[in-house]
Amino acid sequence: MKEFWNMMSRYVRPYGKYLGGSVILSIFSAIFNIFSFTLIIPILRILFKLEEGVYNYIPWDADVSIKEKALGNLYAFVSEFMQIHGAGSTLFALCLFLCVITLLKTACYFGASAVMVPIRTGIVKDLRMQLYRKLLSLPIGFFSAERRGDIIARMSGDVQEVENSITASIEMLLKNPILIIFYMGTLFFISWKLTVFVLVFAPLMLLVMSAIARKLKATSTEAQALWSDTMSQVDETLGGLRVIKAFLAETLMIRRFGHVTEAMRRKNNRVWIRQASAHPVSEFLGTVMISIVMGFGGSLILSSHNFIDAPTFIFYMVMLYSVIQPIKDLARAAYGIPKGLASMERIDRILNAENPIREAEHPLKVEGLKEGLRFEKVCFSYEDGKQVLRDIDLDIKKGQTVAIVGASGAGKSTLVDLIPRFWDPDGGRITLDGMPLTELSIASLRSLVGYVNQEPILFNDSIFRNIAFARPEASREEVEQAARIANAHDFIMEKEEGYETNIGDRGVKLSGGQRQRLSIARAVLKNPPILILDEATASLDTESERAVQEALEHLMSGRTTIAIAHRLSTIKNADVIIVMDEGRIVEKGKHEELLAKDGYYKKLNDMQAL
Repeated sequence: MKEFWNMMSRYVRPYGKYLGGSVILSIFSAIFNIFSFTLIIPILRILFKLEEGVYNYIPWDADVSIKEKALGNLYAFVSEFMQIHGAGSTLFALCLFLCVITLLKTACYFGASAVMVPIRTGIVKDLRMQLYRKLLSLPIGFFSAERRGDIIARMSGDVQEVENSITASIEMLLKNPILIIFYMGTLFFISWKLTVFVLVFAPLMLLVMSAIARKLKATSTEAQALWSDTMSQVDETLGGLRVIKAFLAETLMIRRFGHVTEAMRRKNNRVWIRQASAHPVSEFLGTVMISIVMGFGGSLILSSHNFIDAPTFIFYMVMLYSVIQPIKDLARAAYGIPKGLASMERIDRILNAENPIREAEHPLKVEGLKEGLRFEKVCFSYEDGKQVLRDIDLDIKKGQTVAIVGASGAGKSTLVDLIPRFWDPDGGRITLDGMPLTELSIASLRSLVGYVNQEPILFNDSIFRNIAFARPEASREEVEQAARIANAHDFIMEKEEGYETNIGDRGVKLSGGQRQRLSIARAVLKNPPILILDEATASLDTESERAVQEALEHLMSGRTTIAIAHRLSTIKNADVIIVMDEGRIVEKGKHEELLAKDGYYKKLNDMQAL
């Protein structure tokens, strides 16, 4: 339970006023409930004509127990009312008063539940927002080590499980202890000897419940892991649908999915069976306890009329049965909380993940690029320990176009990813205008950089919002101007809804060239001084490449550009061409100079010429 209370302290604090209101209403509900059941005694006495004694009012400062004063004065009032109005009218009045008290009790009970709703929904919303913010703050490296489907499962299934089990249990854990305290106090008030006898059997129920709850948490963790596997395969299937169909692999994928879902079914069977056992087990144990108390108390009534009279004993049994329901709810919470905590542990793996990309204590803000970028003896390795970059020395001056070429795996993309600090180097340093990147504000550094990737990253939204993604406040005229520079305005206006056309998931309603030109328009609108082109035309056909290349030339004009190139023909006019092999810079120069060296670049050029 320690983990549960830690979670409560993290997320419930903003909703303290609702919590206080629920506590107050729960207390009133318990008081009205006890008072309504108290009326059972005089009602039974009147119905069965057990009322033979004469009662007089007892002063509240009299030297007798509070129990005697309370019951004596209640009976005195009922007796006096009966003498004046008769037994029938008294019975009717008591029943009417019982209805009023019950109405107040149920109203308070409903109110206590209603004010808990903002807490339940608020905790889930806050948790989901915190998780989403954390995902956006984590570095690229975190997502290369995690499956996307698993992250989606934690955002959906695990958060939903927290809502269904833990937050639903807050109400039980708040109201039920209050009810138990008041009801147990009443039981002690009626007969402390009988109540002590009851408490001998209560720990047995708690021991059984806690044992099953411990097993439930372990099984729930395994079930949620299998849910992540399921989501991961769904994500892979949607992303690779063309390949699956092209290789006639539908049966294979169905079989794989069937194995995962069957394993999850078996695990969930165990979870739900154990969870379903909460009610019958608590019902059985409660009935056993009621039966034992009824037998014990009944025998005492039959043997000794001085112990407790029959109407009072019936009232005692009603109150005892009333205290069992809150105990059952607590038992249900004991089942639900471990299941939710298993999901919370998976969520915490994201929330507690460390971000190695740290902001400087007093970060410097930069407004633009004045001189250029410099790599000094830069080395980098991924988590697996394999070194990707070795002793990189590179000067990129303001306004230059620097092209980076090399075979796949040479470290080209990793090199440019160090500029906006998607990663930090293991050794050496990178400076901007002489200032180390690690001393700059991450936000201001990234505001200087524009990206155009090989695979355009677009969102399921309108064309206008995709172009204005980096500058949501941009006007229609600014967006249209950016689209014209990117050679995108004409095809946009051919669409029925123009700039308001929804492009579908990842821009699926557009061609590859159109998606790339929207990506370029977005970079144009941002107007960054540093532009990174990651094989921006590699996946396009000749006609689309020509249109995109023309748009890129407009975009590159007057900017510092770092272009990763696969087709050497697209970077012939670069100011500097960097040739990389196995994480090192092996050649550097202009196109003609590198060809004259008859080295690695010449080899790449000849292979493409063939």
